[in-house]
Amino acid sequence: MALSLKDAVLKSLEDLNKKSNHIEVSNHIKNKKYYDFGSALTPESTVSAQLGGFIRDGDVRVKRIKQGRSFYYYLTKNEQSIEIEIDNEAEEQSQDVDTTLFNKSYIEQNTKEYSERDLHPLLSAYLKPKGIYSKTIFHEKSNRKDSDQTWTHPDMIGVRFLDLHSQASQNFRKSINRGDTLKLSSYELKRVIKNDSDLKQAFFQAVSNSSWANYGYLVAFEFNENLKDEIERLNQSFGIGVIKLKASAFESEVLFEAKYHDLDFKTIDKLCKMNEEFEKFIGKADALLTASKEYVEGSKNELNRFCDASFENDAEVEEYCKNKNIPIKLSVDDE
Repeated sequence: MALSLKDAVLKSLEDLNKKSNHIEVSNHIKNKKYYDFGSALTPESTVSAQLGGFIRDGDVRVKRIKQGRSFYYYLTKNEQSIEIEIDNEAEEQSQDVDTTLFNKSYIEQNTKEYSERDLHPLLSAYLKPKGIYSKTIFHEKSNRKDSDQTWTHPDMIGVRFLDLHSQASQNFRKSINRGDTLKLSSYELKRVIKNDSDLKQAFFQAVSNSSWANYGYLVAFEFNENLKDEIERLNQSFGIGVIKLKASAFESEVLFEAKYHDLDFKTIDKLCKMNEEFEKFIGKADALLTASKEYVEGSKNELNRFCDASFENDAEVEEYCKNKNIPIKLSVDDE
């Protein structure tokens, strides 16, 4: 089955596994016959436009840097393996991206059509290209006596490994005390935040749920545009990051970055005792972190299987959103 142009470009960047310009990508697509350009006179220009589209749309799967007069592209997940040097030549990822962060929502008209948890796979899809393993934590599976502590549980947790080999002989606590080894994140998800009351409740729920993690995020599918200043103030005061989730999952965006905090081992221990899936996630992260080189890939695969499933391409995301009645495109503001 022939690939779409977008998937052909992604597949070629995966194959090339290096910084590549639009000509290299175009030649690879043609050589591998990933896409039929038909009667197009300039396939290179077609590929160049698609590569630029990833950047304009804020698609987290692809990054680019400028060297001389040319742009070179690569997959975000391969950034470490191809040793990209992030310096003054790094491309400004936000260039040409729509700067409208807050739109009037029409989601209120669809409040019964999809659930909050239907959004979890979209967040997982956004996080995966960033090298973040993520997992939904089901509150209802916690110990019965603690099941009412909903402001203790995160909706989702994530882990990103920065160095899988340097601490192979160390235990989990010693390893994660090294800031260059592992980062744990907590995510509180909401469908829509309509007013200040919604914002305050969601924000301080995120504060409570993320006290154990390096980074805490509030994630929502839509925000009331009038709340922008208050969200920024809360972010500056409490350090909770804010992510605007989109149906085009790979184009979701961080509106405000989270501030780093040291891990709270007492709360991590409490959550492990309360919730078996949280405990398993920490255990599998530990196994990967402390694995000797010959077992790293096996431990990585084990963690990946335990984590939430993601999507391979945009077509799968669109089909999922249709099945779950998640609006694929937000309506423009009413005049």
